[in-house]
Amino acid sequence: MTNKIKFKIVTPEKTVFDEEVLQATLPVTDGEVTILPNHRSYIASLKAGEVCLKLEKGNDVCMAISGGFIEFNDNALIVLADTAERAEEIDLTRAEEARKRAEELKKEKIEDDSEYARIAAVLEKEMARIRVARKHHTQHGMHLN
Repeated sequence: MTNKIKFKIVTPEKTVFDEEVLQATLPVTDGEVTILPNHRSYIASLKAGEVCLKLEKGNDVCMAISGGFIEFNDNALIVLADTAERAEEIDLTRAEEARKRAEELKKEKIEDDSEYARIAAVLEKEMARIRVARKHHTQHGMHLN
């Protein structure tokens, strides 16, 4: 039995992370799942939220994602994400501005259900980015405005 997972997260633009991890916690549509080595095979769809990875050296990696799918089989976990950003890459000011714009759009009279769903998805994505960035900044003793 192995004690590591081969983890890979890719978006349409690039491979965001490709390393061995001790465990991965991901936001699935039914809640949250933590995958450990030797977990049973698993497939799920992802919702916007935070992916947390535990690495061997004690350095956790957190990322904000906006949806996608995961497949785990034979200690290999592949994440196909719509978007994924490492916590340290997120510009908190820009994420806050995007959230505010999405909230303003959501308040406007929207008659089209698909437009409302699109705006709600943008808002959910930006909220996930903000949570991940704030957590990262707090853990690293960085001052938040």
